[in-house]
Amino acid sequence: MQTINTNSNNISEVIIGLWQIADMERNGTKLDLKLASNSLLQYYENGFTTFDIADHYGSAEEITGYFKKKFKLPNLKLFTKWVPSPGMINDQIAENAILKSLKRMCSERLDLLQFHAWNYADPNWLNALYALYRLKEKGLIENIGLTNFDHIHLNMVVESGIPVFSNQISYSLLDQRASKEMANLCSEKQLNLLTYGTVAGGFLSEKWLGKPAPIISEQLTWSQMKYKRFIDVAGGWDWYQSLLSILSGIAQNKNCSISTVASAFLKNSLAVKAVIIGARLGETSHIEENKKIKSIVFSDEEEATIRKILDLAKPIAGNCGDEYRNPPFLTASGDLSHHIQEFPKPYLTKILNKEKIKVFSGTPWESLAGYSRAVKKGNQVFVSGTTATHGDKIIGGNDPAAQTHFIIDKIEGSLQSVGASLNDVVCTRIFIQNIDQWKLIARAHGERFAEIQPANTMVESKLIGDGYLVEIEAYAVLD
Repeated sequence: MQTINTNSNNISEVIIGLWQIADMERNGTKLDLKLASNSLLQYYENGFTTFDIADHYGSAEEITGYFKKKFKLPNLKLFTKWVPSPGMINDQIAENAILKSLKRMCSERLDLLQFHAWNYADPNWLNALYALYRLKEKGLIENIGLTNFDHIHLNMVVESGIPVFSNQISYSLLDQRASKEMANLCSEKQLNLLTYGTVAGGFLSEKWLGKPAPIISEQLTWSQMKYKRFIDVAGGWDWYQSLLSILSGIAQNKNCSISTVASAFLKNSLAVKAVIIGARLGETSHIEENKKIKSIVFSDEEEATIRKILDLAKPIAGNCGDEYRNPPFLTASGDLSHHIQEFPKPYLTKILNKEKIKVFSGTPWESLAGYSRAVKKGNQVFVSGTTATHGDKIIGGNDPAAQTHFIIDKIEGSLQSVGASLNDVVCTRIFIQNIDQWKLIARAHGERFAEIQPANTMVESKLIGDGYLVEIEAYAVLD
Protein backbone atom coordinates (compact mmCIF):
# COMPACT_ATOMS: atom_id res chain seq x y z
CA MET A 1 0.00 0.00 0.00
CA GLN A 2 1.26 3.45 -0.84
CA THR A 3 2.23 5.42 2.24
CA ILE A 4 0.76 8.75 3.25
CA ASN A 5 2.82 11.89 3.40
CA THR A 6 2.60 12.46 7.14
CA ASN A 7 4.85 15.51 7.22
CA SER A 8 1.99 17.71 8.33
CA ASN A 9 4.06 20.15 10.36
CA ASN A 10 3.57 22.82 7.70
CA ILE A 11 -0.19 22.72 8.16
CA SER A 12 -1.57 25.56 10.25
CA GLU A 13 -3.29 24.51 13.45
CA VAL A 14 -5.86 27.09 12.45
CA ILE A 15 -6.94 26.72 8.82
CA ILE A 16 -8.71 29.57 7.06
CA GLY A 17 -11.86 28.25 5.40
CA LEU A 18 -13.26 29.99 2.34
CA TRP A 19 -16.74 28.45 2.15
CA GLN A 20 -18.21 31.91 2.83
CA ILE A 21 -17.19 32.93 -0.69
CA ALA A 22 -20.16 30.97 -2.05
CA ASP A 23 -22.49 32.97 0.21
CA MET A 24 -20.83 36.27 -0.66
CA GLU A 25 -21.30 35.49 -4.37
CA ARG A 26 -24.86 34.16 -4.15
CA ASN A 27 -26.20 37.21 -6.00
CA GLY A 28 -24.08 36.21 -9.01
CA THR A 29 -21.30 38.79 -8.58
CA LYS A 30 -17.84 37.29 -8.14
CA LEU A 31 -15.27 38.69 -5.76
CA ASP A 32 -12.44 40.76 -7.21
CA LEU A 33 -9.43 38.44 -7.56
CA LYS A 34 -6.88 41.08 -6.62
CA LEU A 35 -8.72 42.35 -3.55
CA ALA A 36 -9.52 38.84 -2.34
CA SER A 37 -5.91 37.80 -2.88
CA ASN A 38 -4.68 40.72 -0.77
CA SER A 39 -6.97 39.54 2.03
CA LEU A 40 -5.40 36.09 1.84
CA LEU A 41 -1.97 37.67 2.06
CA GLN A 42 -2.89 39.27 5.39
CA TYR A 43 -3.68 35.85 6.80
CA TYR A 44 -0.50 34.31 5.41
CA GLU A 45 1.69 37.07 6.82
CA ASN A 46 0.21 36.40 10.24
CA GLY A 47 1.04 32.69 10.17
CA PHE A 48 -2.12 31.25 8.63
CA THR A 49 -0.53 29.41 5.73
CA THR A 50 -3.22 26.79 5.08
CA PHE A 51 -6.50 27.51 3.30
CA ASP A 52 -9.50 25.22 2.86
CA ILE A 53 -11.56 25.52 -0.33
CA ALA A 54 -13.74 23.36 -2.58
CA ASP A 55 -14.90 22.98 -6.16
CA HIS A 56 -18.29 24.43 -5.14
CA TYR A 57 -17.22 27.35 -2.89
CA GLY A 58 -17.99 29.96 -5.52
CA SER A 59 -14.74 31.24 -7.08
CA ALA A 60 -12.57 30.06 -4.14
CA GLU A 61 -10.33 27.87 -6.30
CA GLU A 62 -9.74 30.71 -8.78
CA ILE A 63 -8.96 33.17 -5.96
CA THR A 64 -6.41 30.89 -4.32
CA GLY A 65 -4.90 30.07 -7.72
CA TYR A 66 -4.45 33.77 -8.45
CA PHE A 67 -2.97 34.24 -4.98
CA LYS A 68 -0.54 31.35 -5.39
CA LYS A 69 0.63 32.47 -8.82
CA LYS A 70 1.01 36.13 -7.86
CA PHE A 71 2.96 35.78 -4.60
CA LYS A 72 4.73 32.40 -4.96
CA LEU A 73 4.89 31.95 -1.16
CA PRO A 74 6.72 29.08 0.60
CA ASN A 75 4.85 26.57 2.75
CA LEU A 76 1.49 27.63 1.32
CA LYS A 77 -1.03 24.78 1.60
CA LEU A 78 -4.27 24.74 -0.37
CA PHE A 79 -6.78 22.04 0.55
CA THR A 80 -9.66 21.57 -1.85
CA LYS A 81 -12.59 19.17 -2.20
CA TRP A 82 -14.33 17.17 -4.86
CA VAL A 83 -18.07 16.83 -4.29
CA PRO A 84 -19.45 15.05 -7.38
CA SER A 85 -23.15 14.62 -8.00
CA PRO A 86 -24.56 11.17 -7.18
CA GLY A 87 -24.30 8.66 -9.98
CA MET A 88 -21.70 6.95 -12.12
CA ILE A 89 -18.04 7.78 -11.46
CA ASN A 90 -15.11 6.36 -13.38
CA ASP A 91 -11.41 7.21 -13.78
CA GLN A 92 -12.02 9.72 -16.56
CA ILE A 93 -14.69 11.62 -14.62
CA ALA A 94 -12.41 11.79 -11.59
CA GLU A 95 -9.38 12.92 -13.59
CA ASN A 96 -11.38 15.62 -15.38
CA ALA A 97 -12.51 17.00 -12.02
CA ILE A 98 -8.97 17.04 -10.63
CA LEU A 99 -7.53 18.64 -13.75
CA LYS A 100 -10.19 21.34 -13.52
CA SER A 101 -9.21 22.12 -9.93
CA LEU A 102 -5.51 22.10 -10.81
CA LYS A 103 -6.10 24.60 -13.59
CA ARG A 104 -8.16 26.89 -11.39
CA MET A 105 -5.58 26.72 -8.60
CA CYS A 106 -2.55 27.19 -10.89
CA SER A 107 -1.03 24.01 -9.47
CA GLU A 108 0.63 20.90 -10.76
CA ARG A 109 -0.39 18.83 -7.76
CA LEU A 110 -3.12 19.18 -5.14
CA ASP A 111 -1.82 19.31 -1.57
CA LEU A 112 -4.94 17.60 -0.24
CA LEU A 113 -8.01 16.48 -2.16
CA GLN A 114 -10.97 15.83 0.15
CA PHE A 115 -13.80 13.66 -1.16
CA HIS A 116 -17.47 13.75 -0.15
CA ALA A 117 -19.86 10.82 -0.74
CA TRP A 118 -23.61 11.39 -0.82
CA ASN A 119 -24.92 7.84 -0.57
CA TYR A 120 -22.93 4.92 0.82
CA ALA A 121 -25.49 2.51 -0.64
CA ASP A 122 -24.31 3.54 -4.12
CA PRO A 123 -20.84 1.97 -4.60
CA ASN A 124 -19.79 4.69 -7.04
CA TRP A 125 -18.24 6.45 -4.03
CA LEU A 126 -15.71 3.62 -3.90
CA ASN A 127 -15.06 3.95 -7.64
CA ALA A 128 -14.27 7.61 -6.95
CA LEU A 129 -11.81 6.86 -4.16
CA TYR A 130 -9.98 4.17 -6.11
CA ALA A 131 -9.76 6.60 -9.03
CA LEU A 132 -8.31 9.26 -6.72
CA TYR A 133 -5.81 6.69 -5.42
CA ARG A 134 -4.61 6.11 -8.98
CA LEU A 135 -4.36 9.87 -9.54
CA LYS A 136 -2.29 10.10 -6.38
CA GLU A 137 0.05 7.45 -7.77
CA LYS A 138 0.14 9.46 -10.98
CA GLY A 139 1.38 12.49 -9.02
CA LEU A 140 -1.65 14.77 -9.39
CA ILE A 141 -2.59 14.50 -5.69
CA GLU A 142 -0.24 14.55 -2.71
CA ASN A 143 -2.73 13.35 -0.11
CA ILE A 144 -6.29 12.03 -0.16
CA GLY A 145 -8.70 13.26 2.48
CA LEU A 146 -12.35 12.65 3.19
CA THR A 147 -15.03 15.10 4.23
CA ASN A 148 -18.25 14.40 6.13
CA PHE A 149 -17.49 10.67 6.46
CA ASP A 150 -18.79 8.72 9.44
CA HIS A 151 -16.45 6.51 11.46
CA ILE A 152 -17.93 3.34 9.93
CA HIS A 153 -17.01 4.23 6.36
CA LEU A 154 -13.77 5.97 7.29
CA ASN A 155 -12.64 2.69 8.82
CA MET A 156 -13.91 0.80 5.76
CA VAL A 157 -11.79 2.97 3.46
CA VAL A 158 -8.64 2.54 5.54
CA GLU A 159 -9.10 -1.24 5.90
CA SER A 160 -9.60 -1.48 2.12
CA GLY A 161 -6.07 -0.17 1.58
CA ILE A 162 -6.83 3.38 0.45
CA PRO A 163 -4.40 5.81 2.13
CA VAL A 164 -6.26 8.59 3.92
CA PHE A 165 -4.65 11.63 5.54
CA SER A 166 -7.67 13.30 7.14
CA ASN A 167 -11.41 13.55 7.58
CA GLN A 168 -13.01 17.00 7.65
CA ILE A 169 -16.20 17.09 9.71
CA SER A 170 -18.59 19.28 11.62
CA TYR A 171 -17.33 19.31 15.23
CA SER A 172 -18.14 22.02 17.74
CA LEU A 173 -19.59 22.72 21.16
CA LEU A 174 -22.98 22.38 19.46
CA ASP A 175 -22.09 19.18 17.64
CA GLN A 176 -20.21 16.54 19.65
CA ARG A 177 -20.89 13.55 17.39
CA ALA A 178 -17.20 13.11 16.65
CA SER A 179 -16.09 13.05 20.29
CA LYS A 180 -16.35 9.29 20.78
CA GLU A 181 -16.14 6.69 17.98
CA MET A 182 -14.70 9.08 15.40
CA ALA A 183 -12.04 10.54 17.69
CA ASN A 184 -11.06 7.11 19.00
CA LEU A 185 -10.78 5.65 15.49
CA CYS A 186 -8.66 8.54 14.23
CA SER A 187 -6.40 8.32 17.27
CA GLU A 188 -5.98 4.56 16.77
CA LYS A 189 -5.37 4.79 13.01
CA GLN A 190 -3.27 8.00 13.25
CA LEU A 191 -5.68 9.97 11.07
CA ASN A 192 -6.18 13.71 11.30
CA LEU A 193 -9.46 15.42 12.06
CA LEU A 194 -10.00 18.80 10.42
CA THR A 195 -12.98 20.41 12.09
CA TYR A 196 -15.37 23.05 10.76
CA GLY A 197 -18.31 24.78 12.39
CA THR A 198 -16.31 25.48 15.55
CA VAL A 199 -17.76 29.01 15.80
CA ALA A 200 -21.13 27.92 14.36
CA GLY A 201 -21.35 30.57 11.67
CA GLY A 202 -20.64 33.30 14.26
CA PHE A 203 -23.30 32.15 16.74
CA LEU A 204 -20.58 31.27 19.24
CA SER A 205 -19.65 34.92 19.80
CA GLU A 206 -20.49 37.96 21.92
CA LYS A 207 -22.73 39.23 19.13
CA TRP A 208 -25.55 36.87 20.12
CA LEU A 209 -25.17 36.87 23.91
CA GLY A 210 -28.48 37.93 25.46
CA LYS A 211 -30.12 38.41 22.06
CA PRO A 212 -33.46 36.95 20.92
CA ALA A 213 -33.48 34.01 18.53
CA PRO A 214 -33.45 34.97 14.84
CA ILE A 215 -35.86 33.47 12.35
CA ILE A 216 -34.25 31.29 9.72
CA SER A 217 -34.58 33.26 6.50
CA GLU A 218 -32.57 34.55 3.57
CA GLN A 219 -31.72 37.60 5.70
CA LEU A 220 -29.16 35.41 7.47
CA THR A 221 -25.96 34.14 5.89
CA TRP A 222 -26.04 30.55 4.71
CA SER A 223 -23.81 29.58 7.65
CA GLN A 224 -26.17 31.25 10.12
CA MET A 225 -29.18 29.50 8.57
CA LYS A 226 -27.37 26.19 8.92
CA TYR A 227 -26.12 26.56 12.48
CA LYS A 228 -29.38 27.98 13.80
CA ARG A 229 -30.77 24.54 12.95
CA PHE A 230 -27.95 22.95 14.97
CA ILE A 231 -28.83 25.18 17.95
CA ASP A 232 -32.50 24.20 17.71
CA VAL A 233 -31.66 20.49 17.66
CA ALA A 234 -28.89 20.63 20.29
CA GLY A 235 -30.98 22.19 23.02
CA GLY A 236 -32.75 25.30 21.88
CA TRP A 237 -32.08 29.01 22.34
CA ASP A 238 -32.23 28.99 26.15
CA TRP A 239 -29.64 26.22 26.46
CA TYR A 240 -27.48 27.96 23.86
CA GLN A 241 -27.65 31.24 25.82
CA SER A 242 -26.48 29.36 28.95
CA LEU A 243 -23.56 28.00 26.93
CA LEU A 244 -22.68 31.51 25.70
CA SER A 245 -22.79 32.86 29.25
CA ILE A 246 -20.33 30.23 30.48
CA LEU A 247 -18.01 30.79 27.52
CA SER A 248 -18.18 34.55 28.09
CA GLY A 249 -16.91 34.20 31.65
CA ILE A 250 -13.99 32.02 30.54
CA ALA A 251 -13.21 34.37 27.64
CA GLN A 252 -13.03 37.39 29.96
CA ASN A 253 -10.58 35.55 32.24
CA LYS A 254 -8.38 34.73 29.25
CA ASN A 255 -8.69 38.14 27.59
CA CYS A 256 -10.07 36.68 24.40
CA SER A 257 -13.39 36.27 22.61
CA ILE A 258 -16.06 33.61 22.99
CA SER A 259 -15.22 32.39 19.47
CA THR A 260 -11.59 31.88 20.47
CA VAL A 261 -12.60 29.84 23.52
CA ALA A 262 -14.97 27.70 21.43
CA SER A 263 -12.33 27.02 18.77
CA ALA A 264 -9.51 26.37 21.25
CA PHE A 265 -11.65 23.83 23.12
CA LEU A 266 -12.06 21.86 19.89
CA LYS A 267 -8.40 22.33 18.91
CA ASN A 268 -7.40 20.61 22.16
CA SER A 269 -9.69 17.62 21.51
CA LEU A 270 -8.51 14.09 20.74
CA ALA A 271 -7.28 13.52 17.15
CA VAL A 272 -7.98 17.11 16.03
CA LYS A 273 -5.14 18.34 13.82
CA ALA A 274 -6.64 21.74 12.99
CA VAL A 275 -9.77 23.83 13.35
CA ILE A 276 -11.12 25.61 10.29
CA ILE A 277 -12.26 29.19 10.77
CA GLY A 278 -14.43 30.73 8.07
CA ALA A 279 -13.40 34.03 6.51
CA ARG A 280 -15.44 36.64 4.70
CA LEU A 281 -12.68 38.13 2.56
CA GLY A 282 -12.58 41.91 2.58
CA GLU A 283 -15.17 42.16 5.38
CA THR A 284 -13.83 40.70 8.65
CA SER A 285 -10.64 38.85 9.51
CA HIS A 286 -10.36 38.44 13.33
CA ILE A 287 -6.67 37.73 12.77
CA GLU A 288 -5.45 38.72 16.24
CA GLU A 289 -8.15 36.65 17.94
CA ASN A 290 -7.47 33.65 15.72
CA LYS A 291 -3.79 33.78 16.70
CA LYS A 292 -4.77 33.12 20.31
CA ILE A 293 -6.45 29.79 19.51
CA LYS A 294 -3.12 27.97 19.43
CA SER A 295 -2.03 29.09 22.92
CA ILE A 296 -5.25 28.81 24.95
CA VAL A 297 -4.97 26.25 27.77
CA PHE A 298 -7.96 25.31 29.92
CA SER A 299 -7.81 24.55 33.60
CA ASP A 300 -9.47 21.38 34.87
CA GLU A 301 -12.21 23.53 36.38
CA GLU A 302 -12.85 25.40 33.12
CA GLU A 303 -12.99 22.20 31.12
CA ALA A 304 -15.35 20.60 33.65
CA THR A 305 -17.62 23.66 33.51
CA ILE A 306 -17.86 23.49 29.73
CA ARG A 307 -18.47 19.74 29.72
CA LYS A 308 -21.19 20.13 32.34
CA ILE A 309 -23.24 22.43 30.08
CA LEU A 310 -22.54 20.16 27.09
CA ASP A 311 -23.97 17.23 29.06
CA LEU A 312 -27.27 19.10 29.20
CA ALA A 313 -27.47 19.31 25.40
CA LYS A 314 -29.35 16.86 23.22
CA PRO A 315 -27.00 14.81 21.01
CA ILE A 316 -27.17 15.65 17.31
CA ALA A 317 -28.88 12.65 15.74
CA GLY A 318 -26.99 10.17 13.64
CA ASN A 319 -23.34 9.91 12.73
CA CYS A 320 -20.83 12.44 11.41
CA GLY A 321 -21.99 13.79 8.05
CA ASP A 322 -25.54 12.47 8.40
CA GLU A 323 -26.86 16.03 8.11
CA TYR A 324 -26.14 15.63 4.37
CA ARG A 325 -27.62 12.13 4.08
CA ASN A 326 -30.61 11.70 6.33
CA PRO A 327 -33.44 13.92 7.57
CA PRO A 328 -33.62 16.19 9.40
CA PHE A 329 -31.16 17.84 7.02
CA LEU A 330 -29.18 20.36 9.07
CA THR A 331 -28.24 22.46 6.06
CA ALA A 332 -28.85 26.11 5.18
CA SER A 333 -32.02 25.27 3.29
CA GLY A 334 -33.15 22.45 5.58
CA ASP A 335 -32.95 20.02 2.66
CA LEU A 336 -30.50 19.12 -0.10
CA SER A 337 -31.89 21.50 -2.72
CA HIS A 338 -28.73 23.66 -2.63
CA HIS A 339 -26.58 20.62 -3.28
CA ILE A 340 -28.10 17.94 -5.51
CA GLN A 341 -31.12 17.37 -7.71
CA GLU A 342 -31.78 13.65 -7.40
CA PHE A 343 -30.36 10.29 -6.37
CA PRO A 344 -30.12 7.75 -9.20
CA LYS A 345 -30.66 4.04 -8.53
CA PRO A 346 -27.48 2.48 -7.12
CA TYR A 347 -27.79 -0.67 -9.25
CA LEU A 348 -29.04 -1.76 -12.64
CA THR A 349 -32.62 -3.03 -12.68
CA LYS A 350 -34.53 -5.08 -15.20
CA ILE A 351 -38.32 -4.80 -15.16
CA LEU A 352 -39.90 -8.08 -16.25
CA ASN A 353 -43.52 -7.06 -15.65
CA LYS A 354 -45.61 -4.99 -13.25
CA GLU A 355 -44.98 -7.50 -10.48
CA LYS A 356 -41.35 -8.50 -10.91
CA ILE A 357 -38.06 -6.54 -11.01
CA LYS A 358 -34.51 -7.91 -10.97
CA VAL A 359 -31.49 -6.06 -9.53
CA PHE A 360 -27.87 -6.57 -10.64
CA SER A 361 -24.76 -5.21 -8.88
CA GLY A 362 -22.37 -6.33 -11.61
CA THR A 363 -20.20 -8.73 -9.62
CA PRO A 364 -18.68 -11.63 -11.60
CA TRP A 365 -20.52 -14.11 -9.38
CA GLU A 366 -23.92 -13.01 -10.70
CA SER A 367 -23.14 -13.77 -14.32
CA LEU A 368 -21.19 -16.92 -13.45
CA ALA A 369 -23.90 -18.52 -11.33
CA GLY A 370 -26.88 -16.97 -13.09
CA TYR A 371 -28.64 -15.11 -10.31
CA SER A 372 -29.81 -11.61 -9.39
CA ARG A 373 -28.52 -9.49 -6.55
CA ALA A 374 -32.16 -9.01 -5.58
CA VAL A 375 -35.62 -9.79 -6.90
CA LYS A 376 -38.75 -7.75 -6.13
CA LYS A 377 -41.96 -9.75 -6.47
CA GLY A 378 -45.07 -7.80 -5.62
CA ASN A 379 -44.40 -6.14 -2.29
CA GLN A 380 -41.61 -8.54 -1.35
CA VAL A 381 -37.87 -8.12 -1.98
CA PHE A 382 -35.49 -11.08 -1.78
CA VAL A 383 -31.80 -10.12 -1.53
CA SER A 384 -29.30 -12.85 -2.37
CA GLY A 385 -26.46 -13.85 -0.08
CA THR A 386 -24.14 -10.86 -0.33
CA THR A 387 -20.39 -10.67 0.30
CA ALA A 388 -18.06 -7.67 0.45
CA THR A 389 -17.34 -7.85 -3.28
CA HIS A 390 -16.86 -4.74 -5.40
CA GLY A 391 -15.56 -5.51 -8.87
CA ASP A 392 -12.39 -7.53 -8.31
CA LYS A 393 -11.88 -6.21 -4.76
CA ILE A 394 -12.90 -7.27 -1.26
CA ILE A 395 -13.98 -4.15 0.60
CA GLY A 396 -13.03 -3.95 4.25
CA GLY A 397 -9.87 -6.01 4.03
CA ASN A 398 -9.48 -8.44 6.93
CA ASP A 399 -11.80 -6.47 9.20
CA PRO A 400 -15.02 -8.47 9.71
CA ALA A 401 -16.98 -5.39 10.86
CA ALA A 402 -15.89 -3.37 7.82
CA GLN A 403 -16.91 -6.22 5.49
CA THR A 404 -20.26 -6.47 7.27
CA HIS A 405 -20.97 -2.76 6.91
CA PHE A 406 -20.18 -2.83 3.19
CA ILE A 407 -22.43 -5.85 2.72
CA ILE A 408 -25.27 -3.97 4.42
CA ASP A 409 -24.53 -1.01 2.15
CA LYS A 410 -24.94 -3.33 -0.85
CA ILE A 411 -28.18 -4.72 0.54
CA GLU A 412 -29.39 -1.15 1.07
CA GLY A 413 -28.40 -0.23 -2.48
CA SER A 414 -30.33 -3.22 -3.83
CA LEU A 415 -33.39 -2.17 -1.88
CA GLN A 416 -33.12 1.46 -2.96
CA SER A 417 -33.00 0.32 -6.58
CA VAL A 418 -36.54 -1.03 -6.27
CA GLY A 419 -37.94 1.75 -4.10
CA ALA A 420 -37.39 0.06 -0.73
CA SER A 421 -35.07 0.73 2.22
CA LEU A 422 -33.43 -0.99 5.18
CA ASN A 423 -36.52 -0.07 7.20
CA ASP A 424 -38.46 -2.60 5.11
CA VAL A 425 -36.18 -5.51 6.07
CA VAL A 426 -37.97 -8.13 8.16
CA CYS A 427 -35.38 -10.91 8.15
CA THR A 428 -31.60 -11.31 7.77
CA ARG A 429 -29.44 -14.41 7.72
CA ILE A 430 -25.74 -14.14 8.47
CA PHE A 431 -23.11 -16.73 7.53
CA ILE A 432 -19.66 -16.27 9.04
CA GLN A 433 -16.38 -17.93 8.24
CA ASN A 434 -14.86 -17.85 11.72
CA ILE A 435 -17.09 -18.24 14.78
CA ASP A 436 -14.56 -16.28 16.86
CA GLN A 437 -15.56 -13.16 14.91
CA TRP A 438 -19.28 -13.43 15.58
CA LYS A 439 -19.41 -10.60 18.12
CA LEU A 440 -17.74 -8.04 15.82
CA ILE A 441 -20.11 -8.98 13.00
CA ALA A 442 -23.16 -8.97 15.27
CA ARG A 443 -22.22 -5.54 16.63
CA ALA A 444 -21.90 -4.14 13.08
CA HIS A 445 -25.30 -5.61 12.19
CA GLY A 446 -26.67 -4.07 15.38
CA GLU A 447 -25.35 -0.61 14.49
CA ARG A 448 -27.24 -0.65 11.20
CA PHE A 449 -30.43 -2.39 12.32
CA ALA A 450 -30.71 -1.04 15.88
CA GLU A 451 -34.12 0.56 15.32
CA ILE A 452 -35.34 -1.89 12.67
CA GLN A 453 -34.62 -5.15 14.52
CA PRO A 454 -35.49 -7.75 11.85
CA ALA A 455 -35.69 -11.45 12.59
CA ASN A 456 -32.14 -12.77 12.39
CA THR A 457 -30.14 -15.97 12.20
CA MET A 458 -26.34 -16.30 12.41
CA VAL A 459 -24.45 -19.51 11.65
CA GLU A 460 -20.84 -20.52 11.06
CA SER A 461 -20.38 -21.67 7.49
CA LYS A 462 -17.60 -22.40 5.02
CA LEU A 463 -17.85 -19.45 2.58
CA ILE A 464 -16.94 -19.66 -1.09
CA GLY A 465 -13.99 -17.49 -2.12
CA ASP A 466 -10.78 -16.54 -0.37
CA GLY A 467 -10.86 -13.57 1.97
CA TYR A 468 -14.60 -13.46 2.60
CA LEU A 469 -15.40 -13.35 6.32
CA VAL A 470 -19.16 -12.89 6.20
CA GLU A 471 -22.16 -13.28 3.88
CA ILE A 472 -25.66 -11.91 4.49
CA GLU A 473 -28.99 -12.41 2.79
CA ALA A 474 -32.09 -10.34 3.50
CA TYR A 475 -35.84 -10.38 3.01
CA ALA A 476 -37.92 -7.19 2.92
CA VAL A 477 -41.63 -6.45 2.73
CA LEU A 478 -43.00 -3.11 1.50
CA ASP A 479 -46.10 -1.97 3.36
